[in-house]
Amino acid sequence: MDPEPFRYDSEVPPGEVRHLRYEISETYLGDPVEIPVTVINGEQGGPSVFMTAALHGDELNGVKVMQEVASRYNPADIHGTIVCIHVANVPGYLAQQRYIPIYDLDLNRSFPGRDGANTAERMANQIYRRFVEPCDLGIDFHTSTRNRTTMYHVRADMNRPEVARLARSFGANLILSGEAEASSLRTVATNDGIPTITVEMGRAHRFQPAMVDRALEGVESVLAEYGVLPKKPVSWPGWTRVIDSATDKTWLRADVGGLVEMQYGDVPLVHEGDTICTISDHFKTREKRVSAPFTGLVAGVLQNPVAAPGHPLCHLVSVDDATLREIEREIEAGEFTERPWS
Repeated sequence: MDPEPFRYDSEVPPGEVRHLRYEISETYLGDPVEIPVTVINGEQGGPSVFMTAALHGDELNGVKVMQEVASRYNPADIHGTIVCIHVANVPGYLAQQRYIPIYDLDLNRSFPGRDGANTAERMANQIYRRFVEPCDLGIDFHTSTRNRTTMYHVRADMNRPEVARLARSFGANLILSGEAEASSLRTVATNDGIPTITVEMGRAHRFQPAMVDRALEGVESVLAEYGVLPKKPVSWPGWTRVIDSATDKTWLRADVGGLVEMQYGDVPLVHEGDTICTISDHFKTREKRVSAPFTGLVAGVLQNPVAAPGHPLCHLVSVDDATLREIEREIEAGEFTERPWS
């Protein structure tokens, strides 16, 4: 395949790296709102891969991943094009909050966007048309929202073979299968023939180096799978658990209000009947025990130590017997790495 320029409303020729700030909106003062983007266009032809971070402005692990990806590869090494959108939601990022400020618009519920619409849809339209639509596949990096953390995992519609290939090549142990919201970047891009996965990793408002390192390994594995880095190996994890049934996962929620204390150990594996947490009143005269309804992994967990009735406490996903044995072997050998709260 011959190399080609990467075109947005300008172009990046083969063999060139371009760091740019692309205007997608304006502030109240009429100053430009610019997203930082890196385009690495290889000397050899191949697929174009987009990667996005901070669609939610306080989700920062992916921002560090983008910085590292943008500095680690050069055109002589790659077959194709890598497009890094370092910070998609610049207004939210500057305010260090999830949504676009003032009107609390969710950029990741605004794709593909359109001209003449609200602020979020106009921004989404610029991002999508210029940097997503020209690509062949994509990875969208997220973390959990504030007061929660999430285990490192991939979200993907595994019923689509082209998406399943991408999700598995990223090399995460846990894949939650299913469709995303209709106006999310993942769904819109996938429906347009650009297979896209979401990577969830850790918590908001911080960098978590261990998770960033794993994500960089995942990126390299995807690039190897699709021939962008033809000399690199694809990374396959020791075990993979694909959750594609509602019966294999559940959110455990508080039935009473009070102070929450997590009770399981330093790894997120719990067995059926184990105490996950307790909720006690301020006088410590009443205590509610929350136990695991099945054996599984705590994929997401509340970090705010107070809860009211209905508040989510943890996201539990089941494991089958073979996966359980492999996880227990890794724990025993000190190889188990899933510690999202560390």
